[in-house]
Amino acid sequence: MLYLLISCVSFILISKSFTHKPIQAWEGKLKLSSFWFWGEFSSFLVSWFQKSRLAIELFQPIICKLKKMMTFSSRVENVEERDSLSLLDLPDLTLECILERLSPSGLCTMGGVCTSLRERCRDDRLWERHMMEKWGRLIGAAAYREWQLHVASRSRVRNISDQTKKKGPFESLVSKIWPFSWIRPKLASSDCKVRTSLPVESVMSLYLSLESGKFWFPAQVYNRENGNVGFMLSCYDAQVSYDSRTNTFQARYSPYGRRATEDNIPWDRLRAAPVDTPSHKLHVSDCLHDLKPGDHIEIQWRRNKEFPYGWWYGVIGHLELCDGHENRCRCHYSDTVTLEFSQYTPGSRWRQVTINRKDHREEGDEADGFYGGIRKLYNEEEIARWKRLWPTQVLE
Repeated sequence: MLYLLISCVSFILISKSFTHKPIQAWEGKLKLSSFWFWGEFSSFLVSWFQKSRLAIELFQPIICKLKKMMTFSSRVENVEERDSLSLLDLPDLTLECILERLSPSGLCTMGGVCTSLRERCRDDRLWERHMMEKWGRLIGAAAYREWQLHVASRSRVRNISDQTKKKGPFESLVSKIWPFSWIRPKLASSDCKVRTSLPVESVMSLYLSLESGKFWFPAQVYNRENGNVGFMLSCYDAQVSYDSRTNTFQARYSPYGRRATEDNIPWDRLRAAPVDTPSHKLHVSDCLHDLKPGDHIEIQWRRNKEFPYGWWYGVIGHLELCDGHENRCRCHYSDTVTLEFSQYTPGSRWRQVTINRKDHREEGDEADGFYGGIRKLYNEEEIARWKRLWPTQVLE
């Protein structure tokens, strides 16, 4: 701005010099004209120099003040730079404590600051705590196996893609006619996104895949199909996906004549599979010798041998000849065990069933279905969850 002002003033002074002392037309001889021209031009230079010195002296105070202000601002900036402290200047332990207190969204935001923080914010130790707090109850052994297969599949696809990738015609031509090393990084710059992408095997990748609903994982759903009467107090295998907008899940159930789906499933109707037994396999019971009246159990049941098993809640009852008195009961010594499903009315064909304690495998027929393996419930939380799902009215 100062230079613009000085230039304008100089232009005005020069223009005034020309108006006060105009150059005469060349009417005389060449020698006289040349002599007169150089004399006039010399006097103009002297006048302009004097006036320019006056202009400089006029604006000298302003120039000094501007120099002082610029010097002061530069000193302030230097002081601020010396006094500022970067987050990366903190001790490692302090920085780790800060990162441990961040939420998942906070870690993602912090990871976008710089390369160093990005690597720190992807640390598995930070994300394992978030995984346990939110997903620990649902992600069991089956879900982890599914994730490992998912990771292996993505890695295989990426390796195939890298191997089959070919140079474009322009890159091939340049590499032949201009084989300098400094040009290759520019041509390969499109691969930077792959190198800086999130590792698929990381805990952070699993967490974000679950949150986004992209990863369908195996779990079990209580009272499937919105509490259909035919499935009350049962728990069936399904592939589920999370919907962060509603904080609920959607499920795809294994086919049992038709493929069923369900939306808006709340958290309290889901669990990880308690045993590592596929839904079409018979669970090997390891508690038959220990069953006695009053024990809470889950038993596999299916309509026919083509359908998958579901787990149904029940209790161990007394034998028909036992009066149920605690001191006189000998039911736990008998080879016959009575299973009771109290959600059904007395006299219903679904109310009771007996099994043999010694050689129980799968029992039943096409009319009443097939009863499979049994697992005894020792955890009070598991028992309480079944009771919270109890139907509001007795079933027929």
